[in-house]
Amino acid sequence: MQFETWLIFLAASAGLSLSPGPNGLLALTHGAMHGSRKTFFTILGGALGFVLVIALCMFGIGALIQSSVHWLTALKWLGGLYLVWLGIQVWRSPAISVAVSERIEAKGWRLFRQGLLSAATNPKCLLFFSAFLPQFIDPQRSLLQQFAVVAATFAATEIVTEFALASGAHRIRPWLARVGRRFNQACGGVFVAIGAALPLRM
Repeated sequence: MQFETWLIFLAASAGLSLSPGPNGLLALTHGAMHGSRKTFFTILGGALGFVLVIALCMFGIGALIQSSVHWLTALKWLGGLYLVWLGIQVWRSPAISVAVSERIEAKGWRLFRQGLLSAATNPKCLLFFSAFLPQFIDPQRSLLQQFAVVAATFAATEIVTEFALASGAHRIRPWLARVGRRFNQACGGVFVAIGAALPLRM
């Protein structure tokens, strides 16, 4: 992956990590319930789940484009359309509501498992990465090396973002209650921009 392409992927990953999603909401909730240290188990589980989904998508797409590079072009445009549609849905979605009970004790393995399953078993996650990743795959380069870069970058971005959410859970929840609708619109705009712009980079 070229450095310029990686920078675009890094920026896109940061924007996506900040957008509403099950794992971000889980980190926010667990941060308020268990504290940021315990929630780090949740975050690591989610990061592993995302890496597994990225592997499934990238190597599945890689096998497909080995038969014809035209498949990559088709996937880029279909993926772009899906991201635009997803952005519209996020734009129209209501503000996030996080209901939290009093702080309770929980084992790290249990939190890790919840984070892992939240990411790895979400069919929307699989569909999203199938649309998102073809925008950055170079069929002329090693797919294994590209996977390592993509997975490490996204996992690191997700860990940093979710830990920030967990650490500031008590401050972020009231803020989301006030500006959650506008926050969703901003995130939806990011999805639409990514979906419209990235397929043109061919």
